Amino acid sequence: MKKIVLSIVALTASTALMAAVNAGACTGCHGADWSKAALGKSKNVAEMTHADIAAALKGYKAGTYGGPMKGLMTGQVAKYSDAELDAFAQTIGK
Repeated sequence: MKKIVLSIVALTASTALMAAVNAGACTGCHGADWSKAALGKSKNVAEMTHADIAAALKGYKAGTYGGPMKGLMTGQVAKYSDAELDAFAQTIGK
């Protein structure tokens, strides 16, 4: 019973973190199925692993990652915690 309660608490916390990221702002450039190269310059997010996506999002936030879209992406992710970005990354990619 204790394991079930802990699993439910963990799932609820993860769901709340995922809900914190506004995916609509992302799909405008990356496409509803994440397969679009944003403005013809980004990687195809649908082909990235969850770990690669998390590293990219947190790297944009820290200013240590990115190419031509670095300035735009830094502003998009700055408001989210690393935990929120990790949880969101688990919902997209492969």
